[in-house]
Amino acid sequence: MADAAAKPAKGSLPRYLQLAGDLREDILAGRFSDGTQFPTETALCERYEVSRFTVREALKRLQAEGLIARKRGSGTIVQPASARGGALHQPLSNIGELLQYSRDSAVAYAPHAKGKLPREIAVQIAERTDGTWRSFRGVRRHASDALPIAVTDAYFHESLGDAIDRLDLDKGTLFSQIEQLAGVGIGRVTQDIQAVAADAETAAALEMEKGDPVLRILRCYLDPAGKLYEISVSHHPGDRFAYAMHIDLDS
Repeated sequence: MADAAAKPAKGSLPRYLQLAGDLREDILAGRFSDGTQFPTETALCERYEVSRFTVREALKRLQAEGLIARKRGSGTIVQPASARGGALHQPLSNIGELLQYSRDSAVAYAPHAKGKLPREIAVQIAERTDGTWRSFRGVRRHASDALPIAVTDAYFHESLGDAIDRLDLDKGTLFSQIEQLAGVGIGRVTQDIQAVAADAETAAALEMEKGDPVLRILRCYLDPAGKLYEISVSHHPGDRFAYAMHIDLDS
């Protein structure tokens, strides 16, 4: 049976995602040696005061991300960095895991532009994008790596009003702030992922060469009524970032 802590409290991540985030951070920070034995389920249950169900769900996430390997009779080991390409693996199964990514890294934004949404972005979005948008740019770094893992442009629609002026640009996660400041909730998130060549501006921000491969992620946030109010466009270095998706099949 799952422990009570495995159930998500309102406004927080489920306990197994919190545990997965803590263990992921330890692995990426090198607190577990590559190829060595990982703590047993029993040890993790005792250390974090959670049930075996919570531990198993957390380990499933880490295994899906390629951070650990689990074999019957052999226990769990940390995968060598070479086996996972040396990249930060970002889980993507739900909104909570998007928040986890934000928690495990740091970014500070600065005002970038105001006006119509750039045409090269607007043409890729099915929803209406008319009106004035304000954008902010930030470079994101993981706590254990000095090199950038993303440069992000966040766009906010004028309908959000003065909530945009009240954003704390040093706080990091802007989309969770705008929910509180503007009283708007997320009804749906769409995401398009494409491999592209870095232009000069993107390459400079990511400390790489122009033309190097980057992963561009275009994410749209819509309210419960289906109105588009926020867009983010992130570029990730091809050798420093990877997406991992965990899919539970119906039994």
